[in-house]
Amino acid sequence: MESLIKLVQDQFIEKKEFPEFSAGDTITIYYEIREGEKVRTQFYRGVVIQIKGTGLSKTFTIRKMSGEIGVERIFPINLPALQKIEVNKRGTVRRARIYYFRELRGKKARIKERQYK
Repeated sequence: MESLIKLVQDQFIEKKEFPEFSAGDTITIYYEIREGEKVRTQFYRGVVIQIKGTGLSKTFTIRKMSGEIGVERIFPINLPALQKIEVNKRGTVRRARIYYFRELRGKKARIKERQYK
């Protein structure tokens, strides 16, 4: 059964190339919004809280602060409306799912940036 699902996914779902990112990274997602006949591009910038699943069924959760209210959104990686993903900052975290980030406020809610040579 799993091989049949994989076969259908490989044939009918187009795979888009996006940069690699992980939990703790700050990313910007550009996606299409359809309002009647109009189509516009909107962006959503926030911190990746978790990445779930594998292959084409992978989803990721992004959290951003809108004023003092935290807003989380789950995006499937194969969403047809996704146009591009930009990685703004790479963060250093010790866990794959940083749910504890929800309770942090102010300076404690900062994530150290990963250093590259």
